[in-house]
Amino acid sequence: MFAVTILGNNSALPMHDRHPTSQVVHYDEHLFLVDCGEGTQIQMNRYKIRRNRIRYIFISHLHGDHYFGLPGLLTSFGLNGRSEALWIFSPPRLKEIIEIQLEASDTVLPYPIHFVAIEKEGLLVDEKKITVSCFAVNHRIPCWGFLFREKNKPLRLDGEKLRQYAIPSSFYQRLKMGEDYTNSQGELIKNEWLTLPPDPLQSYAYCADTLYDANIAAKCLNSTVIYHEATYLHDQQDKAMNRMHSTSIQAATFALNAHAQKLLIGHFSSRYETLDEFVTEARSVFPDTDLALEGVTYLIHS
Repeated sequence: MFAVTILGNNSALPMHDRHPTSQVVHYDEHLFLVDCGEGTQIQMNRYKIRRNRIRYIFISHLHGDHYFGLPGLLTSFGLNGRSEALWIFSPPRLKEIIEIQLEASDTVLPYPIHFVAIEKEGLLVDEKKITVSCFAVNHRIPCWGFLFREKNKPLRLDGEKLRQYAIPSSFYQRLKMGEDYTNSQGELIKNEWLTLPPDPLQSYAYCADTLYDANIAAKCLNSTVIYHEATYLHDQQDKAMNRMHSTSIQAATFALNAHAQKLLIGHFSSRYETLDEFVTEARSVFPDTDLALEGVTYLIHS
């Protein structure tokens, strides 16, 4: 499964039963935590997130609503007996911040943390089936977006042809990897007779706090799903510009420029108690837009 679960969709203040930014990206057995605002642990408990499966954490920038939940989460990992190493990708000074907090509380964690400072765009994680890379966005302080992209998928099997050529199931996996099959009579049965092209590769782009910047769209071109902040409705575009955030219309325009298949919008200002207008505005530009609602898991597929 390739999906994203929204844990927090609000901006700086936890209000209206909404929480600061945090998401979990699911890919098969992997869980990737993206930002860790205040209340992330509580949201993980509420939505049954198996936190022991988190190996990588990505912090977009060092505004508190994107990382104030992290020190508590790291301590809880230790209290729960974690021993597996954890990788944290973030702007450079987060390592210093966390180490000061641990030292001040005389806390020694029973597992290693590998802090990786993000200082340029590029590849961060290269797993067997998925990669994670980062790209710069346009905010008041250094801030990064993250692109989760599937790697090459195996071929699909043609069930009718498998039966026609009497291929044993024990050979199916080798067919998916492109091998030909030789039967007991010595006849070569070519792989292309038995297989179909692989499913299209899917991708998820997380665009953290950012001023609307059409140039960034090229960095997540053709993404299956894009998450883009939409802090304000469009009548507040001047305020959005002054605070280096985006509006609903701007997020939708970004998705249009990126040729995305679907858009999720979040990071809503606490000035808005209800969110219906956000999705109405965004859909006027990019119809396949949804609110990034807390507790909802959105599948990433074409």
